[in-house]
Parts: sequence; C-alpha cells; structure tokens
Amino acid sequence: MAGMKRYAAGAVVAVALITAPTSAYGAPSHPAASASAGPAAVTALAAHAPARAAARTAPTARIVAPGEHVAEPGGAEFWLTPEGKHWTTPDNPEPQFRSVVDGNIDLGTPGVSAQSEGTAAGHWTLSGLYWGGEGTASRVTVRTAAGTLHAKLLELAGDPGWGVWYVSTDVAPGQDVSVQHVVVRDTLGRVYSRLDLS
Repeated sequence: MAGMKRYAAGAVVAVALITAPTSAYGAPSHPAASASAGPAAVTALAAHAPARAAARTAPTARIVAPGEHVAEPGGAEFWLTPEGKHWTTPDNPEPQFRSVVDGNIDLGTPGVSAQSEGTAAGHWTLSGLYWGGEGTASRVTVRTAAGTLHAKLLELAGDPGWGVWYVSTDVAPGQDVSVQHVVVRDTLGRVYSRLDLS
C-alpha cells in the first residue's frame, strides 16, 4: 500500500510537471476559472496550447540588408538588392541575377520561380523568387523528382512584396532533382504563392 501511495504521488508530480509549462499558453484569462477547473479541463487546455504556441512562433523570412551575402552549406551564396535576386554556386562563381523590376513578374499577382543547379558529384542548389502573396511568408515546401525539401527564405527589410527561397541537397550522381512543385505558406499555414510544373 505504501508503494502504491508513492507511485500515485509520483504520477501527480509528473502531471504537474507536464501541464505546468503548456497551461500558461492556454490558461483561462480569469484566475477563478483555472482554480475551479478539473483535470479534464486542464488536459483540454494543455492539448490546445502547443498549436497556439506554434502559431505564435511560426518562422518568417530572414531579413537581410541589400548586398548582404548569405551562404548555404553546399557553397552557394545569395544576396538581394532592390532590383532582385543575385547568387553564385560552387560550379558557377560568376554572379547570376533574376530581376523583380524588369516587368517579367507582376508583384501584385502571387507567384514563384525556380532554378536548379547541380554538380557532377550530385550536390544540387534549388532556389527562386516568391512574390505577391498576402500575409507573411513563413515556410516553403519544394517537391522534386528525388523527394520533398524544405527551403529557407530571405527578404529585404520593409515590405518589398517579394523574397528568395533556397535549399540544397545531395543525391546520387545522375539522379533527377527537377522541381515539380513549390508552395510558399504564410504564418497561418495558408498558401502565400505556388508553382506547379508537373
């Protein structure tokens, strides 16, 4: 019997430790409500807390200064200017450029572009522009012939209405990594802009 009491006491402490950090996110606004809530109410509040916390902490684009270089692990570098996206790759150190001001894209209509560059050793850098969506760009999913990747985002300060996504991956030499589908989502999980190539 004494062993059962110790076990029960330990379980109560464990429940308190599990629910205490999360209940702060979902606690009722009225103190009396939390004091009178039973275990089922506390469990229900804790179950919704991670979703609310995730929504509050959804990632957003990394904000960079014009001309600030950002290196990805495979050796590619990206930088933004008010005119557009600039980048180099290990196999092509000559700077490349995609304009956002030459009239080729309509910043008022959501869209995404994509470029794929690989090495003979099987290292691929995928990147592109995204623009025109509502809300705040948060996540990018890139579906390729070799699988699904999750890209990073770059934007200039202010509200430029566009940004750059990029991701790299290693595959077996000769494996197809062509981009089939790119979806940019906002901080609420809604589609910000998309590209369908398949």
